Amino acid sequence: MGADFCITRTKDGEDMVLTIDFESDEAIYVQLRNQIIIGIAAEQIREGDSLPSVRQLAENIGINMHTVNKAYSVLRQEGFIKLDRRKGAVIALDIDKIRAREELKGELAVILARAICKRISRLEVHELVDEIYDYYAGKCRE
Repeated sequence: MGADFCITRTKDGEDMVLTIDFESDEAIYVQLRNQIIIGIAAEQIREGDSLPSVRQLAENIGINMHTVNKAYSVLRQEGFIKLDRRKGAVIALDIDKIRAREELKGELAVILARAICKRISRLEVHELVDEIYDYYAGKCRE
């Protein structure tokens, strides 16, 4: 079946494109979390934007509300959103750079170990990092 694309609207009326692969081994809440983070990095959604309600997003994607709730909870714990009683889930980036660097270092350690096991060179890793970073940095300037 592959990945499904869902275009939904934030409460602020902005389009938000999500790609969910229902055949993937990766949990749907993790995919949803990742897609929202990518949307923030690409500036599809910005600081202060309200995400769709749990019910609305679950209906738009065709998933359980608990799955959306779990994704929003993880995003809150990770400092990407805050939960407001009136506005719902709002993009509110936690600017704790030191903590973010340490978390990134931990995540990269596993990714780089996997790359080494697959014999991906340091140069190839740097090229990939530059390519991905430039993609998101370019999106933020457009």
